[in-house]
Amino acid sequence: MANTKREKLFTEFPPVPTEKWEEVITADLKGADYERKLVWKTGEGFNVRPYYRAENLEGIRFMGSRAGEFPFVRGTHAHNRWHVHQTVKVECPKAANEEALKLLNAGVDSLGFCIAAESFSAADLDELLREIRIPAVELVFSGNRMADVAELVLAKLEKEGVAKEEAHVSFCIDPLVKGLTQKGTFCSPNGEKCFGRIADLIRRTAGYKHIRVVTVSGHIFSNAGSTIVEELAFALAAGHDYLVRLQDAGLTVDEAARKLRFSLNITSNYFMEMAKIRAARLLWANIVKGYNPAKECAGKMFLHAVTSTWNQTVYDPYVNMLRGTTEAMSASIAGVHSLEVTPFDRSFEDPGEFSKRIARNVQLLLKHEAHFDQVVDPAGGSYYIENLTQSIAAEAWKLFLEIEEKGGYTEAYESGFITERVKASAAAKDKAIATRRQILLGANQYPNFNETAGSEITRAVVERPAAEGNTLAPYRGAMAFEEMRLHVDRSGKAPKAFMLTCGSLAMARARAQFSCNFFACAGIKVMDNTFFKSIEEGVETALASKAEIVVVCASDDDYAEAAPKVKELLAGRAILVVAGAPACTPELEAQGITNFINVKSNVLETLKYYLKELGI
Repeated sequence: MANTKREKLFTEFPPVPTEKWEEVITADLKGADYERKLVWKTGEGFNVRPYYRAENLEGIRFMGSRAGEFPFVRGTHAHNRWHVHQTVKVECPKAANEEALKLLNAGVDSLGFCIAAESFSAADLDELLREIRIPAVELVFSGNRMADVAELVLAKLEKEGVAKEEAHVSFCIDPLVKGLTQKGTFCSPNGEKCFGRIADLIRRTAGYKHIRVVTVSGHIFSNAGSTIVEELAFALAAGHDYLVRLQDAGLTVDEAARKLRFSLNITSNYFMEMAKIRAARLLWANIVKGYNPAKECAGKMFLHAVTSTWNQTVYDPYVNMLRGTTEAMSASIAGVHSLEVTPFDRSFEDPGEFSKRIARNVQLLLKHEAHFDQVVDPAGGSYYIENLTQSIAAEAWKLFLEIEEKGGYTEAYESGFITERVKASAAAKDKAIATRRQILLGANQYPNFNETAGSEITRAVVERPAAEGNTLAPYRGAMAFEEMRLHVDRSGKAPKAFMLTCGSLAMARARAQFSCNFFACAGIKVMDNTFFKSIEEGVETALASKAEIVVVCASDDDYAEAAPKVKELLAGRAILVVAGAPACTPELEAQGITNFINVKSNVLETLKYYLKELGI
């Protein structure tokens, strides 16, 4: 007979109230400011506590719902079987078909076709889909002339008699987000032509339960530098604008909502991205509910996720594999319809066979070895994740309402509100990267000291694209550092920075390691040293190395004597830098020692200054 009694663990231990925990924390802080030391002030507009308890779940209204139940915060289905998606660039339909067939035999069950050719005919479509059994795979079309491609695909489905319930097809038609962000304006006055054609396609596909006509490209905001809250709020606002416009065109909210697909970016902000996906389902369900759909399931968000390109780096590029893996984990744990892992070399070349294989194998490993697809919303009930979900939902809803007050997504975008918000967030991220408040491994911290740019790394790869007028341009956060480092790699010079370690051994080594990482970010060759018994020995070795920069690495107490002595012995034959921010800085500056690096330095601007001094 089965034991149906649930044994409560740790009942022999008395509960510890929050007040007791706070007393211990306050004592351990020894007078330090609680808010500054332990509270994370996110860029999303809310603060995160150092810990959460059951009492923090009180008042969260969506608690208690299950996967597949309104408001779908825990998932739109009672399973977590997401589709492994990979995109094929279509320039030659025959070559693209050959690649697609290989992908289908390698574990992919959601094929993306990006139509790059200017013209695309019914014969091209037949060649592209040759030997692909349409009911057995999900097809997603993006790229040029999407409405025309949609007409061709629908004609093929009708011609071949594909059962309407067996066709799983999505089209990336998106005049609101993709159109406006790239061009700043619609292809016709107020987009009437675009939306009229979308409405016609929706009517034509009314009997096709699994065809999605519109894809809201929310990932565009994230790859242009937006915050997580902004990406979510802007995507929801665009989705709502589609609902409004399509209902104005005579469709019901059920008909319109069922034809929308959302594409969101997944960054390396591991838990925050899980919460974003959960919050997205919650908010969209409530937006659709506001129009009283005939069926509650019309509010289920059809969500595709793609790992970020914004945080990819061209130096130390294999780190991108790790980024893609953790991002894929966030998406798969939170639950999505389909997921695409961006190949690690996407940032500097057309992805090759190896990088594509690694990208899809990330998902296959999560499915078949880690078994992430066997558990629905494993983060559900977590005090931390549930509170993050609530906080992101609250901030995104606040921004969504602000956009609605401006007249909706179109009005807000055309007024410049959305581009200004994204560009301001991007600028804040750029500053955080420049000052190492945000780390991008291999770019602004822990660079590969021996790496130099290969021929595939060109100036076009590292130069940030300009966004003209009221448009957004995708870029990568590491670009400013990469452009600087590439400039050094291509300069024909090999600048060197010498670590002069003296005084306290422990502090000398710590500061030498910090300084090596600091200067190597610019491609400057660093010459580390364990320890010099005398300053004279250190300076003599530094001069013999012909290093252009000499970094004094010692303790704060040692600098008052050591730094002036090094300056005297160098006699202007190298740039002198002091590693740290000693209390004696004013006295050192009075003696002509003006170069200091420390954890508060703007790494990017400081390195640019030294390169300029070196004539690079």
